[in-house]
Amino acid sequence: MSTTESTTTAPPTVDGVRLAILTNRFQGIVRKMTNTLFRTARSGVISNAKDFSCCIVTAEHELLVAAESLPIHVMSGPDLISRHIAEWHPEMRRGDAFLHNSPYHGNSHAGDHCLLVPIIDDEGNHRFSAIVKAHLADIGNSQPSTIVPTVRDVYEEGALIFPGVQVQRDYRDIDDIIRMCEVRIRVPDFWRGDFNGMVGAARIAEREVMQLAEEVGWEALGQYVGEWFDYSEHRMVEAIRAIPRGTATAETAHDPFGEFPEVRVKATVTVAHDDPKITVDLRDNPDCLPFGMNLTEATARTTAMVGTFMSIDASVPPNAGSARRLDILLRDGCVVGKPAHPFSCSGATTNIADRATNAVQMAFAELGDNTGLAEIGGVMPPAAPVVSGKDPRKGDAPFVDMLIMGMTGGAGAPEADAWLTAVHAGNNGAIRRNSTEATELLLPLRIWVDEIAPDTEGAGRHRGAPGNLVEWSPNNTRVEAMWISDGTVNPARGVRGGQDGHLGDQWIREADGELAHTAAFNRLWVEADQRVVSLSPGGGGYGSPLERDPEAVAQDVREGWVTADRARETYGVVVASDGVVDEAATGARRAEAGRR
Repeated sequence: MSTTESTTTAPPTVDGVRLAILTNRFQGIVRKMTNTLFRTARSGVISNAKDFSCCIVTAEHELLVAAESLPIHVMSGPDLISRHIAEWHPEMRRGDAFLHNSPYHGNSHAGDHCLLVPIIDDEGNHRFSAIVKAHLADIGNSQPSTIVPTVRDVYEEGALIFPGVQVQRDYRDIDDIIRMCEVRIRVPDFWRGDFNGMVGAARIAEREVMQLAEEVGWEALGQYVGEWFDYSEHRMVEAIRAIPRGTATAETAHDPFGEFPEVRVKATVTVAHDDPKITVDLRDNPDCLPFGMNLTEATARTTAMVGTFMSIDASVPPNAGSARRLDILLRDGCVVGKPAHPFSCSGATTNIADRATNAVQMAFAELGDNTGLAEIGGVMPPAAPVVSGKDPRKGDAPFVDMLIMGMTGGAGAPEADAWLTAVHAGNNGAIRRNSTEATELLLPLRIWVDEIAPDTEGAGRHRGAPGNLVEWSPNNTRVEAMWISDGTVNPARGVRGGQDGHLGDQWIREADGELAHTAAFNRLWVEADQRVVSLSPGGGGYGSPLERDPEAVAQDVREGWVTADRARETYGVVVASDGVVDEAATGARRAEAGRR
């Protein structure tokens, strides 16, 4: 019987100590993979922002473990990629490696290059696969960016697509494929450094799993996999029974851009207790559109999984075992579903993907006050651009890189305020902001301002994250910049009485200091005497702001995140000039607000 088949809701009988030890050994292997790529990659988007993921899947294409990875990369995708590569290469051997980025065959989007290394025992049996997925600075697109939202199809996108292409045999590179990338990609030295780091990370996993098998035996590892999945399924059953049952639908919208109106995104969630299961239906959404923002099958499935796992007990292991209790309904030819070639999925990991995740977690919030989340703020403002140009400090050497200089966006939750550095729904805080100092060393840029924007949070019993104000400029050169900002028209919605987050915005500051609005979806040259000013959207609030702990409001006032006026008008909390709550005035103010 396949280990992905559900068996029973009864607690599994396992050796808990062995289960914990082997789980930590596998997680440790993935962390070694992560550390290897983080320390060896060349592109800042990988080595600084950590926009990559590592995982191990079984030979039956089941996600086993993905410690410290980005959810949008791994919750679904590695399973699909593994299955496709096994179909194309049924006779894999030790020493093989395969490059894959096809959005039509399980990958997230073409900008995420994946390297799969099969882990083969001494008898030639395929036991596991190590998968490394990294968002590259450049992949040879028609524009100097891995995300090009305005293209009509994959041909206009211009991406080099590698559907499970073998790049190593007997541990040696297949040079034809390497040359193809080096000729097409704008920064070949950076790509080669990133590729070598990915190979190193995957080979470390191969070595470590082989060593673990020598210690405990392949049979014991096979038994562990079944027990780990059964245990994870049981934990999922418990988590489902702990949240309200029923059906709820939530809807949100991605901002309009170019010729395209706003894209409405809807999710229906059903929680059943008798045979514990969660069903997420994403079929009632528009057909694929002639732009670069269609989701892939992997990212559509992952949006449902991220929204679900963010709404249940956080200790449930996210793997193929817990996923047995999750049904995801997709539709062929849908913008949030399974795309058909040649529709472009260039931006499939952010924007509309984030809105789909938000719809799922808001639907959970409709079921009851102890579950779900508000909406996470819109993504990819001008402080998260793709920049390119020539670096005068390095003899006008060309550069292309993607930066995460400033996004916050976290959503209010049932029991906690928003995570300030959530950044976007698809990674939920797992990605890192680029270091200001490292960015200025690596690229010809200056970051002038990086601060919290007061009064931009979605007010609530638990508030959303405030927006992030960032101001940056080229450093003695001109830079081409691209961004695809969502959340300047449609705010991050609050739930259960929580308020919406503040809208994002963007400007160009000219040499004389004057500010001029600029487009939310933009590709432009920023001159040496200009600055880009970016305000990222705030996240939505959870629950009525009149229910917020007055001391928490006062702390926000003392921190400068909320003004005293907003504390009084929105939260009904009167904070004196010394930062202390005036309890009598607060009681009167909230009583007055409650009568309205």
